[in-house]
Amino acid sequence: MLLLLLSAVLIPDPGSGALGLNSTTGCEIIHPPRDGGIRYRGLTPDQVQTVRFLPFDYEIEYVCRPDREIVGPKVRKCLPNGTWTEMGHASRCLRTCPKIHLILENGQAVPRGMERVPVEGTWVEYHCNPGFRLVGSARSNCTKVGRWSFPKPICELRRPISTGRRAVHIGALFPMSGGWPGGQACLPAVRMALEDVNRRRDILPDHELRLIHHDSKCDPGQATKYLYELLYNDPIKIILMPGCSSVSTLVAEAARMWNLIVLSYGSSSPALSNRQRFPTFFRTHPSATLHNPTRVQLFKKWGWTKIATIQQTTEVFTSTLDDLDQRVKEAGIEITFRQSFFSDPAAPVRSLKRQDARIIVGLFYETEARKVFCEVYKEKLYGKRYVWFLIGWYADNWFRIKDPAINCTEAEMAEAVEGHVTTEIVMLNPENTRSISNMTSQEFIEKLQKRLGKNPEETGGFQEAPLAYDAIWALALALNKTSAELVKKGLRLEDFNYNNKNITDEIYRALNSSAFEGVSGHVVFDASGSRMAWTLIEQLQGGVYKKIGYYDSTKDNLSWYNNDKWIGDAPPADYTKVITTFRFLSQKLFISVSVLASLGILLAIICLAFNIYNGHVRYIQNSQPYLNNMTAVGCTLALAAVFPLGLDGYHIRAGLFPFVCQARLWLLGLGFSLAYGSMFTKIWWVHTVFTKKEEKKERRKTLEPWKLYATVGLLVGLDVVMLAIWQIIDPLHRTIEEFTKEEPKTDIDVSILPQLEHCSSTKMNTWLGIFYGFKGLLLLLGIFLAYETKSVSTEKINDHRAVGMAIYNVAVLCLITAPVTMILNSQQDAAFAFASLAVVFSSYITLVVLFVPKMRRLITRGEWQSEQQDTMKTGSSTNNNEEEKSRLLEKENRELEKIIAEKEERVSELRQQLQDRQQLRSRRRPSNPSSRDGCAADNHFTNAAGPMPTLYQPSLPLVRCLVSEQADKLGRSNCDGSRVHLLYK
Repeated sequence: MLLLLLSAVLIPDPGSGALGLNSTTGCEIIHPPRDGGIRYRGLTPDQVQTVRFLPFDYEIEYVCRPDREIVGPKVRKCLPNGTWTEMGHASRCLRTCPKIHLILENGQAVPRGMERVPVEGTWVEYHCNPGFRLVGSARSNCTKVGRWSFPKPICELRRPISTGRRAVHIGALFPMSGGWPGGQACLPAVRMALEDVNRRRDILPDHELRLIHHDSKCDPGQATKYLYELLYNDPIKIILMPGCSSVSTLVAEAARMWNLIVLSYGSSSPALSNRQRFPTFFRTHPSATLHNPTRVQLFKKWGWTKIATIQQTTEVFTSTLDDLDQRVKEAGIEITFRQSFFSDPAAPVRSLKRQDARIIVGLFYETEARKVFCEVYKEKLYGKRYVWFLIGWYADNWFRIKDPAINCTEAEMAEAVEGHVTTEIVMLNPENTRSISNMTSQEFIEKLQKRLGKNPEETGGFQEAPLAYDAIWALALALNKTSAELVKKGLRLEDFNYNNKNITDEIYRALNSSAFEGVSGHVVFDASGSRMAWTLIEQLQGGVYKKIGYYDSTKDNLSWYNNDKWIGDAPPADYTKVITTFRFLSQKLFISVSVLASLGILLAIICLAFNIYNGHVRYIQNSQPYLNNMTAVGCTLALAAVFPLGLDGYHIRAGLFPFVCQARLWLLGLGFSLAYGSMFTKIWWVHTVFTKKEEKKERRKTLEPWKLYATVGLLVGLDVVMLAIWQIIDPLHRTIEEFTKEEPKTDIDVSILPQLEHCSSTKMNTWLGIFYGFKGLLLLLGIFLAYETKSVSTEKINDHRAVGMAIYNVAVLCLITAPVTMILNSQQDAAFAFASLAVVFSSYITLVVLFVPKMRRLITRGEWQSEQQDTMKTGSSTNNNEEEKSRLLEKENRELEKIIAEKEERVSELRQQLQDRQQLRSRRRPSNPSSRDGCAADNHFTNAAGPMPTLYQPSLPLVRCLVSEQADKLGRSNCDGSRVHLLYK
């Protein structure tokens, strides 16, 4: 019972109270809308499938599939009357239509029936500004399939055709050969665009765009030469259009010195997005970083928040990865591991395996990709638990190409790459919608192929040709807007020169705000001047790339085909998911110990009733029955503490756990103080009275019961004060201990995290030190007192030896159990067994040792009857008289013992004198018998030991009683038998 006060408080209480979802009160769960779902906050998918009612004030949120928007209430709340808010208004997921139809240049587009975005049922009315006429339908409806019923109209200027148009020159560099001969297809596409623009009368009506170009061969050195010619030869060029990233870098850095805008159609380097370095640079070719918004969108779609990366150490991949790092942080996604390599990817791949990377973005060239995936196969970093994201511009059969740099077979490579996802920039609008040139993307391709006159696959830059076509349209629209602004300032486009920064700024603003539908898709530029375009998403399924969706970063619109396939039938987790499980106490152990505790409580009640009923018996009275009653009550409280010790999350909710902690503390604390405190008080009094000096002992012989009760009250009061201070200042609360993660027995991609509940407080060690110190000293002092008084006999506390045995029992159990339970703190069954059984056994032994002997004596000797009769005759003062008589006899006995010792010493001296005298007389040899008689007469009597000294008088009453053979025949008036008894005690 001692240190169990605290060691048992620390016993883990496994389990936790889960959210009660099986209640029949609240709001009944509702079904999600078609093509949509419901986000349940704080619930797992498994709980959502089993729950029927949700609690009051609970909120749900509707979500829709991609390309759809919620119409109606987006959030509903459970009301106290059991209904959801705004149930009269349905929530539907409707397809959205492109927002580009809401903007009309030189006119107004007035949407009708629209809330946030255009959805099914929305229509738009078009009106042109004065001086312009509407070409196309004046109204367009958003249909069920997410498309407008009519193409977007245009507002055409009402004016007669003019023959005199001023030329505006464009300086361009086309790589007709070299590393990327993109000019072979891009130059024809640019010429097509110039023809289409110059035919339009609503765009640059007073100007005509003309092209001056050279072959840069994708070589910066060659480009430098032609750049010099373009800048220093007439006519003045209003804009520069380079292709190839290396050439564009050179031109863009130089253009700022001539106040020139640079518009590239074929540059993908992320470095060109640096606005400080290239302040006037724009490009219709998306940056390589455009893959990143698509990747982030896919991460969100599949619910991934942790990814890893591995890259080849080159500038293009480093800058791309830096951009990805920034984007994922904004989206709340974390790059947990970032690996890089120069030529050998073996070590980084092993590191990814060791760090449990699941979602991996790979940035490297095609030749390095084969090396990476050969190592991936060796490390088994593929399959249903892993997803790889790669760049989409590899050849379709890149993993089947024989490469002497790897030692993996084609089958092994195919197994390793299966299921990976690629992202590739879309350079041709996949939808059959009409662009600003009134052509669809397919019509453009057919027209370009006729102009090329050869196989497109043999023509360099054929994929980028739509970008070059749209670059001219972006320039034309920007110059058209600039011209209108310059007229307001009294300027014209032909006034441009390399020193006129004002016109350059106007062109910059117009180009930066461009937004139109081109043959390559929606054309718009981000803050860095890079094109924002669609991205194609593909997945390798069965060794063949399958299109699984498109992503339009300009509209943040993901078009999904729902044909993605996974080896594990579902997208894998981004990390090993952890399932939290609480360790519960064994119910068989809890029930068994509870039965023992219940029987112990019954025994304590029986002992208490016995002690109260026989309180008038002198034998019971001499054992201080009130203190014994306190011991029985203390044992009852300690045994009752066994029940809260075994309560855990299996029985109670988490909110009730602090109350259980306090119940443990108070029951054990008060039980220990009452049971042990009463026994300690007895043994302390016995030691105080019978181990002091004689003069002090006499003053303390009189027992005053109120002092005993006051001592117990003081011990209990100290515990109550300390427990109250603890509970007020630093109350016990529920804490969770986590253990090492465990692998599940089944083949599922999770880890099991065992947890255990404990009772703890903020400054637990401080409180433990105080209680262990106080209780430990009290226990050690009790052991010392019990040992010191083991041979003392007193009738005032006739059971103090039994009390000493009980103290030994409590001490041994507590000193063993307290440290063991602290060591086994993380093993709920063992800790509970040690603590609870220690409480049970110490209580049982204490009750048996203190009360069973009393029961046995009263039952076998029938003392309750004789004592009762004696009490009825002599009154209540009998006990006090007998005790006083006994005390006086003990005192007289000690005095007589001293006198007898003195007399025996005198007898020894007289015997020696008598022997000496006899020897002297024997030498004289008297012949007269009368002499011997006279000698004999000098002595009172003789015996076998020799003559007795004269001082030893048998006639004395007490001596006669001690030495006479007839002492047993003397009457009580002559010989006090009680004194004789005390003398030989």
